[in-house]
Amino acid sequence: MADLPASWERDFAAYVDGRGGALRTTAYLLCGNWHGAEDLTQPTLTKLYLAWRRIDRTGSVDAYARRVLLRTYLDERRRPWRRERPAAVPPDSATPDDAPRVVDERLELEAALRRLPRTQRAAVVLRYWCDLDIRETAAALGVSEGTVKSASSRGLAALREVLQGSRPQPAPTPEVTS
Repeated sequence: MADLPASWERDFAAYVDGRGGALRTTAYLLCGNWHGAEDLTQPTLTKLYLAWRRIDRTGSVDAYARRVLLRTYLDERRRPWRRERPAAVPPDSATPDDAPRVVDERLELEAALRRLPRTQRAAVVLRYWCDLDIRETAAALGVSEGTVKSASSRGLAALREVLQGSRPQPAPTPEVTS
């Protein structure tokens, strides 16, 4: 008879069931596509699993998992030879007929987010998607709070510029003189 999994394995499985989707969504926002998000989430969960017995679960496991995810994401930049090369034309992809339609604004925002440098993108995602404060974001990124402030500010400014430039501007209304 096979042994039942240890309680820490059940705890880990419960954590992945409950929070794995949020981790994958954060990965999507960092890398800009679902395939990349899966590729980023898998090594993150593997590293999390290997450290699970040592993690102090009285603190925030989400913060630890985000830090692992972020370090894995930023590590991609440092080791380009390990990165997969995307195809010019993706292979056939099936979309369920009942899948919700994606609005144009979301696509524009995602495209604008992908244009940001990695550190700016990470700062914007952590600050405004994960709702971390400056101190938590700095700790997750391993940078100073000032770096988080400037990266967030520059990232938001770049997003505004791209998004405002992609939308048609309203025609000026003629002034009425009396």
